[in-house]
Amino acid sequence: MRLEFYTFHLMPFPYIPPGEELESAWITLPNSQYDPAAGHRLYREYLEQMVFAEQLGYDGILVNEHHQNAYAVQPAPNLWAAYLTARTSRIRIGVLGNALPLHRSPLRVAEEIAMLDVLSGGRIVSGHVRAMGAEYISAGVDPSTSKARFWEAHDLIVKAWTEPGPFAWEGEHFQFAHVNPWPRPLQQPHPPIWIPGSSSQETIDETARRRIPFMLTPISNQASKHAFSLYYRLAEEKYGYTPDPRQLGRLVHTHVAETDEQAHREAKAHILWFFRNGLKIPRHHLVPPGYSPAAAILAMMTKQREVGAQPFWELSYEELCDNGYCIVGSPDTVIERYTQMVEDFRIGMVMSAGGHIGSMPDWLVRKNMQIFAEEVMPHFREPDGKPFWARADRPHPQTAAEVSARTPAPSLRPRALLEGETYLDCLTGHVVDPVDPAAELSGQETVSSS
Repeated sequence: MRLEFYTFHLMPFPYIPPGEELESAWITLPNSQYDPAAGHRLYREYLEQMVFAEQLGYDGILVNEHHQNAYAVQPAPNLWAAYLTARTSRIRIGVLGNALPLHRSPLRVAEEIAMLDVLSGGRIVSGHVRAMGAEYISAGVDPSTSKARFWEAHDLIVKAWTEPGPFAWEGEHFQFAHVNPWPRPLQQPHPPIWIPGSSSQETIDETARRRIPFMLTPISNQASKHAFSLYYRLAEEKYGYTPDPRQLGRLVHTHVAETDEQAHREAKAHILWFFRNGLKIPRHHLVPPGYSPAAAILAMMTKQREVGAQPFWELSYEELCDNGYCIVGSPDTVIERYTQMVEDFRIGMVMSAGGHIGSMPDWLVRKNMQIFAEEVMPHFREPDGKPFWARADRPHPQTAAEVSARTPAPSLRPRALLEGETYLDCLTGHVVDPVDPAAELSGQETVSSS
């Protein structure tokens, strides 16, 4: 039973009124509530927590894109990935992900991810997300076009990475006369692509058809089991293959401490902040007109009414824990819950494992991460405890000698035209003056007049 572990950071701004006093932490929360000085300290703490993940042996660190809210203050995830590329050396870095329908140009995403992949030495995961309904209101983008824009942008990015350019793209939503992005990604045929989602049957069907890894956002155990079972069933019965467990991952906030009692004391307030404050979104913002088909919304509401489901910001802490929205406990308890989760869902990756949750302070995040790394991770790894990146060959040369031996080939050495048809090899440090061979033999270097 093997798992890969990723710490997923939302970078919230927790200094807002309680959720009971807010209409929403999204769109309408006045940005006068944001204190840039406090935000500066938080950003520095959050980034250092992610750097810490490599030292602890996590398999990867994940950031994402959200807009105009206190829940996740990271509107430009590729900037975070660039910082993490510079501060780490081996760990996988996932942008989970770029909200494709909100971007005017998918080629900008293709270029930036390729640049990060080259810069990082082939460590980037490119997450493609549709974005939450609230963000279409923030961005002024028609939500009724979101699915079509998403898949067209996805297909364009993949083609830009894998087919020689320039070529033209004439789509329904994007048109480019010349698709020819520089640089190209280091990982071939392209960086891994992951798609996060909830329990949408349409998304699960499409990701299974394309064999794209599917990451499930925080929902209940019951809904998670249904979603993962559907992926397996569609893959096997409709598309003729059995998914690798590492093709499926679940985002479930996990807090571990010395005992069950201590873990609950430490985590309760921060988990409640995450669900009651950070995720407080009115339904008319969560699902704006056009974002989902009317039939799908009606089916969802009917199902929720049948089972008595409540919005998670109305659930008690005990209900959140009991229904699997989070996992809290001692190392033994967390190992037991993870073991059951793997058996029930047949997944190979866990996101938000032992990392930051809601309003959690820096010292508690680091304690959670370290206990999780030392007490939980080894149970789901090979006996040596190594993360996957400690076993894999790097896709790029490591030393100057390797670079010189592998790239560039002599015929590709950069040259500059000096005059006439004389070219200078640009890798030469200086222009060598012509020397009279006779003078050289006599020990007298005389510059030729020619």
